[in-house]
Amino acid sequence: MLVKVYGSAVFGVEATTIAVEVNIDKGIGYHLVGLPDNAVKESSFRIAAALQNNGYKFPGKKIIVNMAPADLRKEGSAYDLTFAIGILAASGQIKAENISEYIIMGELSLDGSLQPIKGALPIAIKAKQEGFKYFILPEQNAKEAAIVSGLKVFGVKNIKDVCEHFDKDIELPETIVNTREEFYNHLNHPEHDFADVKGQESIKRCMEIAAAGGHNIILIGPPGAGKTMLAKRLPSILPPMTLHEALETTKIHSVVGKVKDHGLMAQRPFRSPHHTISDVALVGGGAYPQPGEISLSHNGVLFLDELPEFKRSVLEVMRQPLEDREVTISRAKFTVTYPSSFMLVASMNPSPGGYFNDPDAPVTSSPAEMQRYLSKISGPLLDRIDIHIEVTPVPFDKLSEDRKGENSIDIRKRVTKARELQTERFQEFEHIHYNAQMGTKQITKFCKLDTTSKNLLKTAMERLNLSARAYDRILKVSRTIADLEASEEIKSNHISEAIQYRSLDRDGWLG
Repeated sequence: MLVKVYGSAVFGVEATTIAVEVNIDKGIGYHLVGLPDNAVKESSFRIAAALQNNGYKFPGKKIIVNMAPADLRKEGSAYDLTFAIGILAASGQIKAENISEYIIMGELSLDGSLQPIKGALPIAIKAKQEGFKYFILPEQNAKEAAIVSGLKVFGVKNIKDVCEHFDKDIELPETIVNTREEFYNHLNHPEHDFADVKGQESIKRCMEIAAAGGHNIILIGPPGAGKTMLAKRLPSILPPMTLHEALETTKIHSVVGKVKDHGLMAQRPFRSPHHTISDVALVGGGAYPQPGEISLSHNGVLFLDELPEFKRSVLEVMRQPLEDREVTISRAKFTVTYPSSFMLVASMNPSPGGYFNDPDAPVTSSPAEMQRYLSKISGPLLDRIDIHIEVTPVPFDKLSEDRKGENSIDIRKRVTKARELQTERFQEFEHIHYNAQMGTKQITKFCKLDTTSKNLLKTAMERLNLSARAYDRILKVSRTIADLEASEEIKSNHISEAIQYRSLDRDGWLG
């Protein structure tokens, strides 16, 4: 008897429906075809034990299982349940009248219980698009899949529940998630707050500008000046994610199995990889491509602490994703594209000793050592960072005072207002939502300068020897400063403030 059951395979952040055809005939042997990897091939042992331990038989006949389309590589252990239900239906142990309306996925334990799978959200989205009515999967993934409306999601604990559902028409409990309610409930008070930071008012201003326009920022300063502390508080002032952004972000985290019980992600991701990270781990890839840190921080913040300690090759691979806001990984057999629209926050010491032109510093480095240390970061990468700011240590008087600084919620309100202006401005452009994403056309259209501002910028360009890309960056940052003041025009004071945030471009910075 031949039975068709449906599963799904995830490539990149998209899913492809897989038809699993099970044919049982006279003879002996178990043959699995359709380009399965080792984890898929091993499924027969798990299935045999799970069926036996739940009162079902693994047929002692010739079983052929075909996974179509046969030219796509299938990987992982998530097809165990699909195969098991197919084998039971083909051998007549359970009824399978409307089995073609279901997508069935899950990894089996030997006792028949189900283990969580990766990529439940992309699978559910694809199932709905292709007209499937039901989705059976492990209960740990049910909340994540139930985000998709118009698809009935059943989270199950054991293979027995699934068999009884088909054979005895016993209803499975449906997982229902009110996506909007769930999403807005999680927009709670941030864990880290800017009110905890003593002093550093100019840096907080910088962070506010960076958050308002989605600009990349680098903090340069000695150890203990508060660079990491400030960076960790940046997500608390970013505007809340829209429902569309939350879905996009959850989809990427679902592919690597990092969602599970949470359902929809409401907080912007904050990723802080160690400096020993490899280039593949950062941008994504591998024999079977997986999203890297830059994709996991999509719609959020990627924080690179101690930037010069990262391998140069690792930093260089970030150059293209920073511009394109997506990363394409090509292999001999296929190509996948992951979104990577993240905000880069980097921090670094100005020298190997950690201090810069400080007479009280315990360790000093020679100008040559400092130059060598700074040259680990290439010019093209620094060009892609809109705001460079020096962080100075906080004096004792500021540290010891009881007065709290402005809290994150108040700053976030101003940032959100500025972002709303930008959303309105860029509504005719599909992929542009905030100032940092502007291309040359948009800069020409929305960053018009008066004569005073032009002369000021011309002088700065000549004196600081700035590149054309740095010119664009200054215009983008000044546009954001104007938006924070709800100003239609870019004024000379906006330009002069934006020029200040190009520390590393100044020739005399090491002087």
